[in-house]
Amino acid sequence: MKLSRKKLLKGCIYKKEIDQLLTIVERVFITWESFWTPFIPAPVRDEAIKIFEGIADINFYSNGGYPNAERQRILIKRDSIEDILDLKQLPIGAIKIEGNFLFDKTSPEDFQNALLKVLGIEYGSIGDIWITGDRGAQAICTSEALQSLYNCKGFIRDVEVTFKALDLSELRLPSYSNTRKIISVEASKRLDAIASAGFGFSRARIVKQIKEGKIRLNWQPINSVSRPISIGDRIQMEGRGSIEILDLNLTKKERWRVELIKK
Repeated sequence: MKLSRKKLLKGCIYKKEIDQLLTIVERVFITWESFWTPFIPAPVRDEAIKIFEGIADINFYSNGGYPNAERQRILIKRDSIEDILDLKQLPIGAIKIEGNFLFDKTSPEDFQNALLKVLGIEYGSIGDIWITGDRGAQAICTSEALQSLYNCKGFIRDVEVTFKALDLSELRLPSYSNTRKIISVEASKRLDAIASAGFGFSRARIVKQIKEGKIRLNWQPINSVSRPISIGDRIQMEGRGSIEILDLNLTKKERWRVELIKK
């Protein structure tokens, strides 16, 4: 089956990425086999899912190794095929990256860059990465990448690290992996005010995070702390998950009652 790509891609933000995913969809139609995509970022996944929902006889399921993972793989299959998905056989693995970072502060980007540039792992083979104190990080990856990294040694900047396989159940998950609803009353709809309420940090710390580029609005970089927030907006904070604005109402005292989901 040949998809009408021009129609499906109309209005897309991530045209190149979605076009590549549509190639996988066509392969599913031709071969009648199920295929997993590489790990894809959340904004691309959200757009892809909206498009997939409009394609007849296609079913899909996404997983990133743990609840609310930002980067996930999507299983694409024909709707008429009754596959039984065994979660124990997901093509997703986990690694522990161990090293002494007591005197060398790192970020998830440092570990990602080392995996990509030093060890030659492909971008689509890497899921989420998070720091685990001063002893290194943990990461989600494809089963193939896990085999390549198993018991390997390398360097993150100047620190020697070792890679060890983990079962997904052994992960020290980030603190933001559980979903919860938050209701707060704020003086304004400014980004710094809403982010402070959602992530539970002081306004000053949130302002600092925004200026350092560690907070994104709807997956896009943002440097204006006073940017007004609207219903449906999503705010992402590096290493702390995301919040989604469910409702905003002006109270009788002219303050804003904010209802949001913390993921």
